[in-house]
Amino acid sequence: MTDASVMTRNDNSAQGGAGYALELRDISKKFGALEALGGINMTVRPGERRAVLGSNGAGKTTLFNCITGDFPPTTGAIRFFGEDITVFPAQERIRRGLRRTYQISLLFTGLTVRENVYLACRGVSRGRFSFIRPRRGDALSQTTEELVETVNLQDAINTPVNELSYGQQRQLEIAMALSGAPRFILFDEPAAGLSPTERVELINILTGLPSHVGYIIIEHDMDVALRVSEMVTMMHNGRIFKEGKPAEIEDDPEVQALYLGGGNE
Repeated sequence: MTDASVMTRNDNSAQGGAGYALELRDISKKFGALEALGGINMTVRPGERRAVLGSNGAGKTTLFNCITGDFPPTTGAIRFFGEDITVFPAQERIRRGLRRTYQISLLFTGLTVRENVYLACRGVSRGRFSFIRPRRGDALSQTTEELVETVNLQDAINTPVNELSYGQQRQLEIAMALSGAPRFILFDEPAAGLSPTERVELINILTGLPSHVGYIIIEHDMDVALRVSEMVTMMHNGRIFKEGKPAEIEDDPEVQALYLGGGNE
């Protein structure tokens, strides 16, 4: 990481969270004697697209779990658009506009693409507990159609999920994550298991998202990660190892050595 990038991060840290979409301060997570995360400090601007890279066991998914409230950090604080959400349950973070996809697909396989996206939209709407049958052309139905088109699944909108390709299922997850006008999304290895053609489609979808929607992507495929991000955080052994722009990270010899197998898993 260059001196300039260090200076930028330190200057941002001094601002005390002003204007950040996501701010992590001294986040640690321990499982008994095992420290999965230690001293994580990170700030992400609204609309920023950031990649988090690292080998297996680097702490990337644990970091996501702390941010989303799947389990709380052992120490530290998390702020989301200026609000301290450190102790908030996952559903409260969702209501504030934080979304996430998972490594393993969490879809209703017996329902269609349309039905999955509609349920995702309904789940974050004010009328989610209503028993009134929705009318044809209601607002959520229109939103569903728009989200399906955003991820290029309009030709499969009435197809059951269990008949979709794996790549199409990942596209569907993105549509569901976009439900309810999210402000920030965490993508957990969305390119895993995709064919080269499907990866190109994924890149087009992510780069085509509305500019105000920021995200962090965890990804083992460095080519995908560097093409869809403007900043990169490299993790190793539960800590931040390097930060910088994609070109800086790609050309860094220490990152290359670590990512190509020179570091500990």
